Amino acid sequence: MRRPSRRLPATLLAAAVVVPLLTTGTTAIAATDAAELNAARGPKSPVVPKINWKSCGDKPELKAFQCATVEVPTDYDKPRGATTTIALTRLPASDQAHKVGTLFTNFGGPGGPGVETLRQIGQVGYTAKVRARFDVLGFDPRGVGLSDPATCFPTAAEENAFWAGKEAFPLTKEQERENLISSIQLARSCAKTSPDRLAHFSTANVARDMDLLRQAVGDEKLSYIGYSYGTYLGATYAKLFPNNVRALVLDGTLQPEWYSASDGSKRTPIGVRLKQGEGGHETFAEFNRQCKAAGPAQCVLAGLGDPATVAERTLQRLKTKPVVLTLPDGTKVPISYQTAVMNTFFGLYDPIGYPDLAEFLAVVSLASEPAQAKRSAGAVSESLQRWIKRMEEYTSVGSSLQFCVESPATGKPLAYGAAADAADKVAPHFGRARSGFGLMCEFLPIRDHDDFRGPWKQQTKEPVLVIGTKYDPATPYSATKPYARFWPNARTVTVNGWGHTTLFKSQCADRLITDYLVDRKAPADGTNCEQDRKPFDPLPTAAKQLPVLGGF
Repeated sequence: MRRPSRRLPATLLAAAVVVPLLTTGTTAIAATDAAELNAARGPKSPVVPKINWKSCGDKPELKAFQCATVEVPTDYDKPRGATTTIALTRLPASDQAHKVGTLFTNFGGPGGPGVETLRQIGQVGYTAKVRARFDVLGFDPRGVGLSDPATCFPTAAEENAFWAGKEAFPLTKEQERENLISSIQLARSCAKTSPDRLAHFSTANVARDMDLLRQAVGDEKLSYIGYSYGTYLGATYAKLFPNNVRALVLDGTLQPEWYSASDGSKRTPIGVRLKQGEGGHETFAEFNRQCKAAGPAQCVLAGLGDPATVAERTLQRLKTKPVVLTLPDGTKVPISYQTAVMNTFFGLYDPIGYPDLAEFLAVVSLASEPAQAKRSAGAVSESLQRWIKRMEEYTSVGSSLQFCVESPATGKPLAYGAAADAADKVAPHFGRARSGFGLMCEFLPIRDHDDFRGPWKQQTKEPVLVIGTKYDPATPYSATKPYARFWPNARTVTVNGWGHTTLFKSQCADRLITDYLVDRKAPADGTNCEQDRKPFDPLPTAAKQLPVLGGF
């Protein structure tokens, strides 16, 4: 899921060898416009929207991009009925004379905004060759961001008030009872505020929207790169439109059977099925190993002793004794056990931030152990202040609830506590933290009946590029090969490294992605790539400003 704030409890919510050239050439439909397509399709087919691209504004960071909105059917069973607005942005190809087509993107979620994210990373996240040969397009999926967002409260102030004082996940029996009540209240509020938007919120409908957009930009087949939850969208698109695929890059795989429970696991909470607890546990163990190897000069946590021992002792103390950190700007930030676990989990998404995570754990450790306070000032640095505030960024819950309307509820809301206890034994701290984010779905009386839940064996004949990172907390590497097995011609790439997806992490992976997208040269299945740096290597200042993807 996207990185929630401390105010957005995760229990209530929901990161070579090349084969010969295959084919080349443009995929654009040379002399076809939306009006001609619609005339050929007839009145029972959805209208292919006409995209009127305009400037995104005068701000310097927006000048390279174009923006638009289009209307798509709210309900594809009524293709000429009510419509939903979809917001788009694109970075036009720098070499229009040799353009391949449009590269569609999804940066994860559910609920991740495509417009804002593409604006942040579009000019730096893809190689010059990709940017030359493709218009790179981002869109806010229906129900998200600028695309008729699903909300659970009439105003942001009311939503803020609802979350005030709530922990990210329950630890005690009393907190479990409170969480159950809050989940019921939240479900009722969501159903009251956005019933129609939630009822047509499924990934299958987003895939249908994407196919209309593919036609609207004039591409015969889809070129797509999806990260995290975006790999589930990619799999869904390929099932619905198997003959419309040109190239799919699927980075940070969300195993579709786990998400949809099509493997018969619907009695298991989705937070357990997705194995994020195990992913967090394995990645955190690796974080501690890397910290110890780097030593105190690069990882301040190692200056307090063995990192794994210090971190475990700190987390155990926080269960009964929360601390308060004072930031350089004077802000007081309470740190409970739940806050520390969630900040740690999301801090594992990108190794660029590992030094900040280490500092966070060191400062909290010193604050929780007064006897050690004189060994270090325990002061919060400006860098750590920025890191903590990023973790607190507010996110509305409504746009993250896609799994509620398309993934089956367990029917056993009172069993979530036992499931959390069991998950905590398998993956201490993170198993409990990630086990319960589907609880409110148990009480949401809305399902999208046009969803797709499998089977997931694919018919697409084109090679697809499936990428997994060894230590990924959000989409564990253990899902990579099972995901790839659904495809007749998957080419799996393993990135030997850390964090959620490959963005900004591996020039080797970037080269493979570029060759595949532009020239359709797919790497050999089983190719390995290294990351460009280890987590605690010295980092250029500019790299610290790169955005980090949240989401599944």
